[in-house]
Amino acid sequence: MTDYLQVSTTADSRDVAMNLLKTAVQARLAASGQVFGPAASVFWHEGQLGEGEEWQVFLRTTADRYPELEKHLKSRHPWDNPEVSFTVIDGGALSYLEWLARATR
Repeated sequence: MTDYLQVSTTADSRDVAMNLLKTAVQARLAASGQVFGPAASVFWHEGQLGEGEEWQVFLRTTADRYPELEKHLKSRHPWDNPEVSFTVIDGGALSYLEWLARATR
């Protein structure tokens, strides 16, 4: 059985977030995704507490496509060390999961 993942990253603008999402789906590294924001953010950066607004990007993919998706996101992201993380999708409608697997081939 294929493992299914929800991958997330953030960006400092809607345009950057949409570009990351669109190029990943076009390359079939993700089947779909959404951009939400802006969201207030607090974080550590270079030893200092920072705050700002970020746009959250969620993408759905398979475990076997994840390494390429991570590389794609990191290579196109303007930040040196962007968040790229995932959560395993433990279940869902079988027809949706089958579509997800087909859409990323």
